[in-house]
Amino acid sequence: MRTDCATRKRVPPTRKRVAPTSSTYCSEYVCGGRPETGALARGATHSVRRFPRFVTRTYEYSRLTHARIGRMSDAICMVSGGLDSCVTAAVAHSRGLPLAFLHVNYGQLTAARELRAFNEIADHYQVSERFVANPTHLRKMGGSALTDPSIALPEGELDREGIPVSYVPFRNANLLSIATSWAEVLKARWIYMGAVQEDSSGYPDCRESFFKAFNTVIEEGTKPDTSIEIVTPLIHLSKKEIVDMGVALKVPFHLTWSCYKEEEIACGHCDSCLLRLRGFQQAELHDPLLYRVSTRISVE
Repeated sequence: MRTDCATRKRVPPTRKRVAPTSSTYCSEYVCGGRPETGALARGATHSVRRFPRFVTRTYEYSRLTHARIGRMSDAICMVSGGLDSCVTAAVAHSRGLPLAFLHVNYGQLTAARELRAFNEIADHYQVSERFVANPTHLRKMGGSALTDPSIALPEGELDREGIPVSYVPFRNANLLSIATSWAEVLKARWIYMGAVQEDSSGYPDCRESFFKAFNTVIEEGTKPDTSIEIVTPLIHLSKKEIVDMGVALKVPFHLTWSCYKEEEIACGHCDSCLLRLRGFQQAELHDPLLYRVSTRISVE
């Protein structure tokens, strides 16, 4: 049995998916009041903090609403250690949900630095339920500049057309399969992922249509009493809007790592660095990361 948030009535289990995958509804997952702690007083009313393009609403939350017998965590957050995944984790944390953090080392160039960022972000949000997966097949297969030493990672280019060589073939499907398996074990309801379609490098497995399709895969391939939903609250946001959201949620930007190439000082000229730098510049904010190359990007 579960509790209907609106009517407070107990209703039988259902396979119906209730968590949105579009950023249009991300404000339902960002509670005002004390977003830095995710505190939700029982029966209290909280104004929902809306971000660009959204209007203000008020919701009533109760910790009892989130209580689920037998659930060790209500949501799994896929945390790479980057900017987008950290903001997504902050969105989930602001709901007051019991969280579990998942990190995947798939043989990427900056695996050690990303793992450090993951653990520091998990420490910041006081998440003790952590899992680090170490699949080796993506690196052995190669086919990407992030995993194959024989493929050079080119200089960043924000206006590049087509799919860049940094694309790891079908990576997100591999990551989501791991997350889904763990979610079944934990009886978690949601998988939060910081995928961005609007302002990304053009990866095909970062599109909203991909995640909708994968939700169908989860529904078809899990036990009948399982109810797991992929939530992508940033999917239609620009990097500027993501930075703005992070500021509102008091995200620890200094703990994140975005660079594809370097592990000590960010290179400042790979695609990921350029996208991050442009987002901070458009938001008129200082990026706390140190960069080997100080790049000024046109924000027109």
